[in-house]
Amino acid sequence: MAYRDSYAPGLIGPRLTPWVMRLMVALTAVFLALFVTDDLMRLDFRSWLVFEPERVLRQPWSVLTFPFVHLRVFELLFNLLTLYFFAGTLEERWGGRDFLKFCAVSAAGALVLATLLGPVVPPWLSGANVAWGFQGAIYGMLLAFAMEWPDMEINLFGILPIKAKWLAIAAAAIGFIASVQNGGLGLAHLGAFGTAFAYLRSPWAPRAWGEVPPARKASRRPQSKAVVPWAARKEQAAAPQPAQRPAAAAGARRGVRAERDLLDDVDRILDKISAQGLSSLTEDERKRLDEVSRRYRTN
Repeated sequence: MAYRDSYAPGLIGPRLTPWVMRLMVALTAVFLALFVTDDLMRLDFRSWLVFEPERVLRQPWSVLTFPFVHLRVFELLFNLLTLYFFAGTLEERWGGRDFLKFCAVSAAGALVLATLLGPVVPPWLSGANVAWGFQGAIYGMLLAFAMEWPDMEINLFGILPIKAKWLAIAAAAIGFIASVQNGGLGLAHLGAFGTAFAYLRSPWAPRAWGEVPPARKASRRPQSKAVVPWAARKEQAAAPQPAQRPAAAAGARRGVRAERDLLDDVDRILDKISAQGLSSLTEDERKRLDEVSRRYRTN
């Protein structure tokens, strides 16, 4: 599956970013471990990891462990594929910390709405109101991707082109129908979408939310909406200046050198983003970009 967009040509194909890789490994490892202990050895470790309101005081860790539990291999494969094709772009865009916060918020929204209003009774735990699976975070990611790049063309299976916004709507509809057919009310999917939407519209949204991502082109250095006319600024700084008084001329030369040093530093940071992704930046480098962005916007 590949995707591209007319205003963001650098976004082509999936990104296997650090936290996406860790999540995929963790989800797979937990599924295989529970398959051995519960399905083959007939033990009951799942009931200690899924979230059940009646047991939350005795099993408080289930608030953190329930997203990593999957009952069927197809659920796991769907979540792994979605992580691989979509989540890496969001992590690269927002950074690892903001990406994990968004996953947690989406999963929490799905959990609250599903457990409070729409009890689901799985066959292996009859009579209980239980929540499990990474689907809450997954549907939140699909919504975020569609909101950030709604008209991006995605080629499903390499043959079926569809825009990101329609793919998100189709995935939500399929998940809702499947939930209702399995005895639920589909509220987990609505909770994930609603919580993700509210979070992205709130003051706590990721810092990079809403900015145009840097394009990746081999022949040109990447640019972003936050830091725009570097080439023009360099040409302006290097252009010959009219005759000035000695003191003023010396000050102007110092200003030109400082301007060039600043632009070179920003170019270095942008090259690092192009090579390693946004999540590779240090806190000082992020502050540097924010400071320069505010400065040129003010000018």
